[in-house]
Amino acid sequence: MTERKSQLDSFAVGSLVGLCLLWGLNQVAAKAALPEVPPLQQAALRSIGGGLLVLAWARLRGIRLFERDGTLAGGLLAGSLFAAEFVCIFLGLQFTSASRMVVFIYLSPFVVALGMPFIAHSERLSGVQMGGLVAAFAGVAWAFAEGFSQPALGANQWIGDALGVTAGVLWGATTLAIRGTKLASASAEKTLLYQLGVSGVLLALAALASGKPLPQALSVLAWSSLAFQVVVVTSASYLMWFWLVRHYPATRLAAFTLLTPVFGLLLGLLLLGEPVTARLVVALAGVAIGIAVVNR
Repeated sequence: MTERKSQLDSFAVGSLVGLCLLWGLNQVAAKAALPEVPPLQQAALRSIGGGLLVLAWARLRGIRLFERDGTLAGGLLAGSLFAAEFVCIFLGLQFTSASRMVVFIYLSPFVVALGMPFIAHSERLSGVQMGGLVAAFAGVAWAFAEGFSQPALGANQWIGDALGVTAGVLWGATTLAIRGTKLASASAEKTLLYQLGVSGVLLALAALASGKPLPQALSVLAWSSLAFQVVVVTSASYLMWFWLVRHYPATRLAAFTLLTPVFGLLLGLLLLGEPVTARLVVALAGVAIGIAVVNR
């Protein structure tokens, strides 16, 4: 498919649900590896490993990545924003929970919804659709409201929360940079390689500057977490995401990503034994209603 569609079809919806499930698990995996792999080193390994896999994939499929096409400026911008986003995420996970980090990252749809009308007038949301977006995020926020005024993770929890908010803004800005520059016409592979390549270099430099060495040995859990982040999330899922951004309305795609925090809660129940509360039911209802309204 090469044309841009104005609506989300069944293929896009199914793909988005799968991506949200993977992304809901991603923060849990990253948090699990932090005791063994320092945050900046973990972020650098993700980008470098994912970049190598994207290169191998493109070579296998005969996709040309290094031709001059005017995308360099946009690629450097998107890659820098991508690096800053993951610095915030991995540093923030030292101070806040994976579940809280997920919900703050998903401020991104608001950034996209507010910024896209300046890039593509056809993607302007109506007042009713904006209300649906607000309803979806309000449902998610309600599920976490218990901990907002009483930090359960220590006095420095606000640092992690603030870094999560910043990461959400940076993710939204990355999506806008892709759609607002010549990257909008580039292949998903090239778009992703820009981000992984640039962020890999920047994150590796930051990791070296931190002075924390890589561990000499890792547990099975840490290896599994890194493999999941590099192969499944950073490579496969991001390739699919950027392909979707190229072919479908970015605003509506971003609205669907609000499913991710809900999946994060459900995975917390299944993997960590966390209880299902009434607030979770409210979050599920809010997200379902919000997505239906935005994509009506």
